Amino acid sequence: MKIKLWLQAFRLRTLPLAFTSIGMGATLAWYEMLFSWPILVGAALTTLFLQILSNLANDYGDFHNGADNEQRVGPARAMQSGSITEKEMKNAIIVFILLSLLSGCGLLYVVFKNQPFSWLPVVFFLLGIASIAAAVKYTAGKNPYGYKGLGDVFVFLFFGWVGVGGTYFLMTREWDWTILLPATTIGLFSAAVLNVNNIRDIEADRSAGKKTLALRLGPVYARWYHVLLIMTGITCTALYVSIESMEYSWLLCFAFLPVLWNAFKVYSIQESERIDPFLKQMVFSSLTFLLIFILVVSL
Repeated sequence: MKIKLWLQAFRLRTLPLAFTSIGMGATLAWYEMLFSWPILVGAALTTLFLQILSNLANDYGDFHNGADNEQRVGPARAMQSGSITEKEMKNAIIVFILLSLLSGCGLLYVVFKNQPFSWLPVVFFLLGIASIAAAVKYTAGKNPYGYKGLGDVFVFLFFGWVGVGGTYFLMTREWDWTILLPATTIGLFSAAVLNVNNIRDIEADRSAGKKTLALRLGPVYARWYHVLLIMTGITCTALYVSIESMEYSWLLCFAFLPVLWNAFKVYSIQESERIDPFLKQMVFSSLTFLLIFILVVSL
């Protein structure tokens, strides 16, 4: 069935990252007792559309640039397998650009309907346009930044500082620099998901001229980089809960175990085909981290 093919093209196993980013921002706002359900739903829906857009554009771009080739280890992509045509993929990309725009504008209306002439809606609208452009330009179009080793930077910024910090600000209408610590954690964990993908695809990317950061670092240093991402993320959140003097912060030990396990396995496994399952494991480890963080904040 075509629906099943499209669900595969959406890459469902990566989508919890969208909720992890928005969920952290909402949790930090709730900690300040300024939580909003309508903003949470609007932000989560917009981010979900953006991530699906990014996945579809990535499928399209990698197919045309030759990165989805016979050397690739992970699941077959929609266009690579021939299950979805180029025209269908282009139409789907347009649909999700429009959905992202509509959802984002709806979110801004909910937040700023009582102050339509403020400069803040313009700033967030421009951030939304930048998010759409970043989602598409990762591997699609001319000079995609993902082929220059910049994917990690954009994932860190948009899943970390923009996603978390933006959600927090929309709910609270105030800024606290300390929230950049947990926002950095989410950004680094999201970059770790991408790094697992890129370590897995080093040989395929090399043959296609896709110079990801993992390829530039090489298999050994890319694994050390993975460990660094996770350890730095853990340190940032540990510092945040220490600053906030959270009484039950020791519970985060259980949140850190799954990501530490991921760091150990990615570092120790040398065969690319055996690394792929740890992409999904890193996604759900990040979600587990968020859920336990919510528990710590609520106690």
